[in-house]
Amino acid sequence: MTTTTPKVTHAPVFTDGAEFRIPTFKLLKQDGSLYKGGKAPAIDKDKALRIYTAMVTTRVLDERMLAAQRQGRLSFYMQCTGEEAAVIGSAAALDDADMIMAQYREQGALAYRGFSIDEFMNQLFGNDLDYGKGRQMPVHYGSTKLNYMTISSPLATQIPQATGYAYGQKLAGDGHCTVVYFGEGAASEGDFHAALNMAAVLRVPVVFLCRNNGYAISTPAAEQFAADGVAPRAYGYKMDVIRVDGNDVLAVYAATAAARKLAVEENRPVLVEAMTYRLAAHSSSDDPSGYRSKDEEAVWREQDPILRMQHWLQKKKWWTADEEKSLQERLRKEVLDTMKRAQKRSPPPLESLVTDVYDEVPPELQRQFDALKAHIRKYPDAYPKSAHDPSVAPSSNAQPSHAKQGDA
Repeated sequence: MTTTTPKVTHAPVFTDGAEFRIPTFKLLKQDGSLYKGGKAPAIDKDKALRIYTAMVTTRVLDERMLAAQRQGRLSFYMQCTGEEAAVIGSAAALDDADMIMAQYREQGALAYRGFSIDEFMNQLFGNDLDYGKGRQMPVHYGSTKLNYMTISSPLATQIPQATGYAYGQKLAGDGHCTVVYFGEGAASEGDFHAALNMAAVLRVPVVFLCRNNGYAISTPAAEQFAADGVAPRAYGYKMDVIRVDGNDVLAVYAATAAARKLAVEENRPVLVEAMTYRLAAHSSSDDPSGYRSKDEEAVWREQDPILRMQHWLQKKKWWTADEEKSLQERLRKEVLDTMKRAQKRSPPPLESLVTDVYDEVPPELQRQFDALKAHIRKYPDAYPKSAHDPSVAPSSNAQPSHAKQGDA
């Protein structure tokens, strides 16, 4: 059975969907001017500068923290470099009360919503002010107050979770939606298809935002799928879809704003495919020189989304070279100073290992914890002083844990 009345034919006719060529929505050229016929969304100066500042903050943070990882000060890191417009442009088009479910390259959305450099650093170093209490890998951020679900490592699990959360928002009727980010590689997981089907059938307010950056770690898009990207898959679920230039912050903003309107006002789930490029390695454990050329990277560096927005701001007389220099200097100093503070803080108290899951610690878990403490007492030199010295306590101004929301 189908949900529509099918056309009838009396000879075998096969189609492969090639007739459905999805256009790419663009507004902003690399020199900061608009394409002919393009109309910029209604963004005032304050909001534009908030977007731009978040983009630059993310780039500076990424550069410094990758360097810290290379120096052995940090175990792991993942950069957003090259994808800032896709992430921050879309986040800016949301209501701050909308839920964001991220994959692992969307720190820019947090920066836009006001996550401080201190908060980033506390998570990265897993100290006593880390909302996750040191239980997550670096870059697994989360914030209850900013409606940003805690990131979990398994790929694509956040996609069906977003559909479920959005179903709850529909029932609540508060006029909010969920936006879920993922890469084109995650779109190859079964979770993606289950989520889209459920969202379309239940008609929930969710925006699926795919950052198509060309590579699933080292696997190029051409080896992931034969179809015209990810966007055509929406047709299989009778879902609204748009493809946008992911390095064009104005186009991303406008597309996401329109998608949110459909989701919230009409309970129509939307798939947004942002065509962009990962200028950095997949992670600090990756070497992209093994699977892509410097020439290819150079082509995309010419399309840097931050420079594109900077040129637009300058054309509007909203930004100057002196302001750019001042912002860069301020952010670099703030990141370095904050990193030093975060590194010096104590780790979370040892007792926090067994809290937040059960109302009362089960006997078996308590026995394991007691055995751990005995082991640390036996080999004190192998562990930080704070693990076996009760006089080294965490700071009294530690903030409450946000780990319960969204941990997997």
